[in-house]
Amino acid sequence: MANNSIAMTKLRTIIRLYEERMGLKTIAVMARTSRNTVKKYIKTWNSLKMSFDEFQSRSDTELHDLFCITETPVMPNPRRETLEKLLPEISKELGRKGMTTMKQWQKYIKSHPDGYGLTQFRLSIQRYRMVNNPSMRMEHKAEDKMFVDYTGDKLWIYPHGEPPRQVEVFVAILGCSLLTYVEAVAGQSKEDFIPACENAFYFYGGVPQAVVPDNLKAAVTRASRHESILNEEFERFAEHYGVTVFPARVRKPRDKAPVENAVKLTYKDIFTDIEHLHCPDLKSLNAAILSSLERHNNNLLTNRNYSRRSYFEEIEREALGALTPIRYQIKKHVMATVGKDGYIRLGEDIHYYSVPHTYMGKKLKISYTGEDVQIFDGYTLVASHTRSRLQFKHTTNPEHLHPKHKAVLEWSPDAFIKEAAGIHEDVERYIRKVMEKKRYVDQANKSCVSSLWHAR
Repeated sequence: MANNSIAMTKLRTIIRLYEERMGLKTIAVMARTSRNTVKKYIKTWNSLKMSFDEFQSRSDTELHDLFCITETPVMPNPRRETLEKLLPEISKELGRKGMTTMKQWQKYIKSHPDGYGLTQFRLSIQRYRMVNNPSMRMEHKAEDKMFVDYTGDKLWIYPHGEPPRQVEVFVAILGCSLLTYVEAVAGQSKEDFIPACENAFYFYGGVPQAVVPDNLKAAVTRASRHESILNEEFERFAEHYGVTVFPARVRKPRDKAPVENAVKLTYKDIFTDIEHLHCPDLKSLNAAILSSLERHNNNLLTNRNYSRRSYFEEIEREALGALTPIRYQIKKHVMATVGKDGYIRLGEDIHYYSVPHTYMGKKLKISYTGEDVQIFDGYTLVASHTRSRLQFKHTTNPEHLHPKHKAVLEWSPDAFIKEAAGIHEDVERYIRKVMEKKRYVDQANKSCVSSLWHAR
């Protein structure tokens, strides 16, 4: 039976992680899908003999055609089954004083020479202990994760001539160095959340491998114990920067313990420092936050002789992935039906855009940013326009029009005279007189069309 195809953004994530030489189970966890699904798509990828650059350049339509194939039988994995049987005892032994994963792996590989390498061995233990011991202490490596959340309490701004209003406070923290980023934003919508995450990347000067958000609507459409469904726009943002989104489990604050602690420190070190200020707007408030934040990041950590900033500069800065030079543009998506005149309406602007006349009466998806409007039939791009905010106006690509409609647009005095001259000089004189006599343009056009039709 044919298998249901996955979203193309998730497929891109799977192939990217595979090309980064991550293991299948790790990919399955980070892509929020089953290991068998990952194996299936990687098998197809290996059979295509395609470079990764060529893969990146392919459209969603092309990738859908290449990868959406029938399901293959699941093959048993004796090596995985053997390790899973050993995990309870291995986890128990790791509780002993002085025991390390390296010692356990050496013991395991000695008994099973064809077993997993050290990295996969450690990842298997982490996943097993996360399920069976939710309070485990997670060790975060450089460039591994960025945890993000909002503070429960809010700050205030005091616009001139307007009543004061509350604003949300976004917090991000790197799991390894604990370098913290704080920003005041208007709300918790995706239009606020995504730019805040992007600003955090630029504050750090690079991107981590994964972002760990709470289950807020701007990041997660539907939370689940096994496979959360991400907000489509946030998933596109993550793919733009080449990071994986790894949502925390519902009501499991230990999954994002670093940012939970960062929120508490934000209250202590930043809120108390700036709450007395009456900033008129977000820009001035964030300037005050940044000044206080630098002091927070440069303070020595408790019982340590280094700060978050110095540890970040020494260990984590160089490990972060490179920033994409082009900033992400948020896209909105709506469904609309093409009218009988061949135009589709973008309701937010009350503006109409042409699509090829063959799509009249069909329901299409409009994806738009502040500058561009793209219209899709499934994964197929059928029209692209520069966005206009002129209400009740039409943006037209002449190539989209029905031949009859296109002919009407081409009506002009010069066109009529040229065609008449090609028939006979008497016809040309007659058409000139018609245009001189008829004061109303549309009436003159219709008379000229009728006269030329009879003259042919």
